[in-house]
Amino acid sequence: MKKFRKMLTDILLATCGMAFAVPGHAGYKLSDEVKKPTPALLEASEIGVRVFNNKAMQDLPDKDAMVVMSFGTTMKDTRDKTINATVAEIQNALPGIKVVVAYTSHIIIDRIKAKEGIAVPTPEEALEQLKAEGYTRIALASLDIIPGMEYDYKCGIYRNYRNQFKKMTMGLPLLFWQGQEDQRDDVAETVEAFATQFPDLAADEALLVMTHGTPHPSNAFYAVIQDRLNKLGRGNIHVYSVEGMPVLEHVIPVLKEEGVKHVTLMPMMMVAGDHANNDMAGDEDDSHKVILQKEGFTVTPYIHGMGENPAIRKIFVERALESWDALQNAAEGRTGGMPH
Repeated sequence: MKKFRKMLTDILLATCGMAFAVPGHAGYKLSDEVKKPTPALLEASEIGVRVFNNKAMQDLPDKDAMVVMSFGTTMKDTRDKTINATVAEIQNALPGIKVVVAYTSHIIIDRIKAKEGIAVPTPEEALEQLKAEGYTRIALASLDIIPGMEYDYKCGIYRNYRNQFKKMTMGLPLLFWQGQEDQRDDVAETVEAFATQFPDLAADEALLVMTHGTPHPSNAFYAVIQDRLNKLGRGNIHVYSVEGMPVLEHVIPVLKEEGVKHVTLMPMMMVAGDHANNDMAGDEDDSHKVILQKEGFTVTPYIHGMGENPAIRKIFVERALESWDALQNAAEGRTGGMPH
């Protein structure tokens, strides 16, 4: 691997004058030999926790806050047990620091306001309010599972607002690093934490883990999750998705080949919302529970979001604190201040 890496570095230097090294949690960094990196090259090399220092605002005093971003859910019970519980633990880890929760789903925000009278801000609204209150340095945190479309949106928030503050950081979702070279393995760590809620399975039983799925390339993370489960010797656990690949229909033939009679359905989602209650465990003909029952399986739905799992919440808190620590570290980050 080291020989390959050196060869790749030599090729990059020869062809386009760039090379990468690995500086801890921030991921990859441009080589010092790159004297005049272009904005596009700087953007492409931002992997891991993103950090931006606005050189035009360095004379402003430090006033720090954190914004925790989630898609949200209209279901109050699961919201309290998952999103709110996680944000509360982040707040407990940062005593005296302002921690704001923001939802990216405008539909969910509108429905919560209409039904409960609670005004949850969008990330943009939260940042505008913090700016009006004089906050100058912001750590952004994500409650996403994978770095997919939702996480891309949050990174877009970071890019759009970083020039409006003295310093801004953007944390990682639950899954990001996969153990490449000297990086940690977020997938293995998450699977081990997730496994604390798995039921004991007999020889004729299986656990089906329902993920969201996405047309985004990050859908590939589900194959990595399955790989880590297999490495743990959990071949009786199968990952499928609602809106990506693989789908339930791909798993059913495997269950029959394995002689499975009883199936437990479990969502690998932050909250037990519409997908868990209806797509997975509903009574309609197209629900996963009913489809499996028609195929001859007995089915037990487990309707709890991952955010109810203390071991999972602990990892989310760690991800948020990574962003916070990067905000406090004076040595880290890109320097800018020009329009983008």
